[in-house]
Amino acid sequence: MFERNSEAFLVGLEFEGTGVHPHSWRREDSRAEELFTPSYWVDLVTAADRGGVDLAFFPDSFALQAEGRQATRGRLEAVATAARLSAVTSRIGLIPTATVTHTEPFHISKAIASIDFSSSGRAGWQVEVSDTDVEVSLFGRKARQSNESLWEEASEAIEVVSRLWDSWEDDAEIRDAATGRFVDRDKLHYIDFEGKNFSVKGPSITPRSPQGQPLIAVDASRLETRELAVQRGDLIRISASDVNEASAIARLVHDHAAKIDRSVRVLLDVDVLLGADRGAADDALAELEEWAAAPYVPKSLFYRGDTAGLTALLREIRGNSGLDGVVLRPLALASGVEKIVADVLAELNPRPKTGPTLRERLGFDLPANQFV
Repeated sequence: MFERNSEAFLVGLEFEGTGVHPHSWRREDSRAEELFTPSYWVDLVTAADRGGVDLAFFPDSFALQAEGRQATRGRLEAVATAARLSAVTSRIGLIPTATVTHTEPFHISKAIASIDFSSSGRAGWQVEVSDTDVEVSLFGRKARQSNESLWEEASEAIEVVSRLWDSWEDDAEIRDAATGRFVDRDKLHYIDFEGKNFSVKGPSITPRSPQGQPLIAVDASRLETRELAVQRGDLIRISASDVNEASAIARLVHDHAAKIDRSVRVLLDVDVLLGADRGAADDALAELEEWAAAPYVPKSLFYRGDTAGLTALLREIRGNSGLDGVVLRPLALASGVEKIVADVLAELNPRPKTGPTLRERLGFDLPANQFV
């Protein structure tokens, strides 16, 4: 459990290609020519790490972006990207998206646990499903599912992953050279999961990681995911058109979680386009919309203007009941990260969170092993 307070305000960044706007790659400052190089991701995420950003989210999908031939096309695999960045960052939480619809939970469990080891306890996992015919056709294993079926399967997958993370006790590795026993086999456990979608015996092949249970993030901006988010998630992302609406949603989520004795963090998504002033930001948006031949439809609250205005908005959000932080989604990523780190976070001056692992820094206890 943890005590919520305004000093624990979290700032996350979403690292989506050259930005969440699909035509941001055409900007002169986009660094689009570096998009599929390690230096692009290392530069941006290490800058965020040094600047005090708490969480780095890496969206992913099995489908190509669908915004047309002139939009950004192609993406790197999020889990592998987070693994690469674990070696060059020291504090920031690394939270890749891994979809469960066409992926075995056994694979997800050991991949995220491995990042938790390589980052010394800073891994998370954002749960997502694959809900398009295009993604179904890439695998050819099953027909397209209903939303209800997809998220039912996702809930089972989270349960399997969580059990696998606990299938080794913390002291299962004994490394007894005299007897030649590397592990105590009595401290490895079958998970014996039998569900509608999965039948997994276990145990994992990866020892229990530094956090025990890496943090699970769920996007609850869709009504069909909100129950799952409260039941299974630690970090719950929401969307809202303004701060008052976001605060009301966040209080509902916290109240629901409290009824089942769970502690969660509620993070508001904020789309961001920064400029020297509001006029410059409006001009930048107009350019993006001209390239796209369509108006930009924000996912959530949309801020455009200078860094001082964004700082003021974050202070307003920090002071609202129920909201534990934000996930900033820059329309133009490279320039956005630079301005947010240099101006916004420096001015916001959040209190550093302390603790050896991400889970502890965010105020969560290390979980007891369910098999002990």
